Amino acid sequence: MTSPLPSSPPARSASVLDLAPVVPVVVLEDAADAVPLARALVAGGLPAIEVTLRTPAALDAIQAIAGAVPEAVVGAGTVITPGQVTECAAAGARFLVSPGWTEALLEAMRASGVPFLPGVSTTSEVVALLERGVREMKFFPAQAAGGTAYLKSLAGPLPQARFCPTGGIGPGNAPEYLALPNVGCVGGTWMVPADAVAAGDWGRIEALARAAAALRRRG
Repeated sequence: MTSPLPSSPPARSASVLDLAPVVPVVVLEDAADAVPLARALVAGGLPAIEVTLRTPAALDAIQAIAGAVPEAVVGAGTVITPGQVTECAAAGARFLVSPGWTEALLEAMRASGVPFLPGVSTTSEVVALLERGVREMKFFPAQAAGGTAYLKSLAGPLPQARFCPTGGIGPGNAPEYLALPNVGCVGGTWMVPADAVAAGDWGRIEALARAAAALRRRG
């Protein structure tokens, strides 16, 4: 990410990578679930929430969280076009996450003024972003692209790059990622299971979020 997050609580850090060890990756079918879900995640200690643009409800969900849960830092994930960058910024997204990047997408994200994490899976992509002044990135798909061994190998020659690995990460392997010096946080879905969201079981989600928030301390 290339610019600081807004200063309103709890975003005191300059980067979403430092807000919590885990960023929940959320897929919402119904925007009505957005606010209670966000409140449960924040109560569990996970203020940074990535709402993916995988459903028609995503933009409305981002707008709802931004308006009703000020203590949350809501972002947009699966951003793949410049048009989506504009829509997400207008909806109130406070950070943007892409699975990969192109020059056009990178230019749009930079121009938006919203902090962003462009996706990478190769050393060349990391070097290309560093060349363009971007030091914080999403590593995706983390497990399939080489996992902790790959990231550990990058830390030597490219120590200035920091990552949020996402893809194939759960409570079992998250501490291994979080122990790496070039990992700021990880992204995952395990604390927002679809059946719990569908049932409105916000207590279960809060408990899962609390366990996820404690992973760094245990790891």
